[in-house]
Amino acid sequence: MWRLRRRAIPMRGLMAFSLSNRLSDARNFRELDATLLTAGQPNEEQLADAAHLGCEVVINLALHDDPRYSLADELGTVRSLGMAYVHIPVQFNAPAEQHFLAFCDAMDACKGKKLLVHCAANYRVTAFVGLYRVIRQGWTPERAFEPMRSVWEPDETWKQFIANALERGSIPK
Repeated sequence: MWRLRRRAIPMRGLMAFSLSNRLSDARNFRELDATLLTAGQPNEEQLADAAHLGCEVVINLALHDDPRYSLADELGTVRSLGMAYVHIPVQFNAPAEQHFLAFCDAMDACKGKKLLVHCAANYRVTAFVGLYRVIRQGWTPERAFEPMRSVWEPDETWKQFIANALERGSIPK
């Protein structure tokens, strides 16, 4: 008979308890397609699962120095698992066009690779992915933002950021 064991995963300044080491159990995990996985902050075991699943690159939109939502050494963990790491720290209450442009550049540079894109709760990620799909890939907003709507409803800051980005729509390709 299988026993479920709780295992403490050390994180900067706290202990997070994981009931599973599967990436699919990370907060708000979504498999958007065969090459794009998104989630809230994964633990080290979930990052190992991402590598096992064939992810080649991890893009992190969360802050690295917030002990509530970051690993002690995510860069080192990701690299030790054979994956590349891109960190674009986006303050949740202050997303900026420069962050989105850096995200677009990272996504464009990783075309054809399997990606894990995460932040603390998969809020920033699903908003950026939705914008990327509309602005860079020509998707309809309705379809592009389905993952975001399945995870969260943006607050006023994010609604305005998304509306402004869609209105500009001329972000360089």
